[in-house]
Amino acid sequence: MYITERIAAELKDETHAALITGDISRRYVSGFSSSAGMVFVTKNKSYLIIDGRYFEKAEQQAKGCEVLLLTDLRKQLYAIIEEHGIEVVSIESKTVTVSELEDYKKLFNTLTVDASSWLSVTIERMRIIKSEEEILKIEAAQRIAEAAFSKLITSIRVGMTEKQVASVLNFYMMDLGADGISFDTIAASGVNSACPHAVPTDKPLQNGEFLTLDFGAVVDGYHSDMTRTVVIGKPDDEMKNMYNAVWGANTDALKAVRADITGKLLDNVARSTLDAWGYEKYFTHGLGHGVGLEIHESPNVSPKSPFTLREGMVITIEPGAYIPHKCGVRIEDMVVVTSDGCLNLTKTPKTLIYI
Repeated sequence: MYITERIAAELKDETHAALITGDISRRYVSGFSSSAGMVFVTKNKSYLIIDGRYFEKAEQQAKGCEVLLLTDLRKQLYAIIEEHGIEVVSIESKTVTVSELEDYKKLFNTLTVDASSWLSVTIERMRIIKSEEEILKIEAAQRIAEAAFSKLITSIRVGMTEKQVASVLNFYMMDLGADGISFDTIAASGVNSACPHAVPTDKPLQNGEFLTLDFGAVVDGYHSDMTRTVVIGKPDDEMKNMYNAVWGANTDALKAVRADITGKLLDNVARSTLDAWGYEKYFTHGLGHGVGLEIHESPNVSPKSPFTLREGMVITIEPGAYIPHKCGVRIEDMVVVTSDGCLNLTKTPKTLIYI
């Protein structure tokens, strides 16, 4: 069943329609990526209205909807509205701005504009469970990221800057077939690794330091996400202890993942392990998040998570410990939640690598 058909099934009746304009939502429901256009869903038929820049490709790639070349939006929409007897149009409350809402009210001045959360919540509920096709794309992106990491490890040298490390890793991902990078790659060494979202700097790599690498690739719109922390030279005993604590938290959380566990409880599993090692107070972010068409999407896994995990969700498991002004460690895997556990999409070993 096409996504548009699933949305149509959620419409209240024949007079109800959905207008989808957000870039990510439009990509999700139509299967076509563009910076413009809209999908209009009715009970019986769906339409992708798009301008000449994308029309030909949209005809080839869009799924579950008739592709219309944008000429006169008002006339085209009202022709559809008349044909299907539409009286209510729901819009995406989470992506529509206040000014856009006013424009839609003027555009649909003879109709009721539903600006409630209904459409955004409906799309999010669908997106949160990944199809087999989506998982395959995420996995393909992950394989590229891992291959790039393997190549990078043989290229890292003392004296390279964090910026150079990040640039080389990005190049390898693109060279191996990525459509893009999932986010700005993090390469943080020494004291900079104590910042979870550090930005690569001109700081050179030095012996006796951690180097945290957080990165991902994109394939056909779908993201991957992984983190590995390596050591330049040899670690001291405290660094080894810290790394093993985070590794233990990652391992214990992976064992606890399953459908029906809450995000709060899963986060607490990792925190309890870190607490046993004496590092819980240095774990300053949530355990994980959903991954898909966006690098951060529902569900979140944190002390305040409102979610209960369900089969088919794709989430990260990324415990960390960050000692201010000293160093930090993070180990991140990406998994598919199953009925009785999880499928770990991250195959790169977690044994501490010495550069």
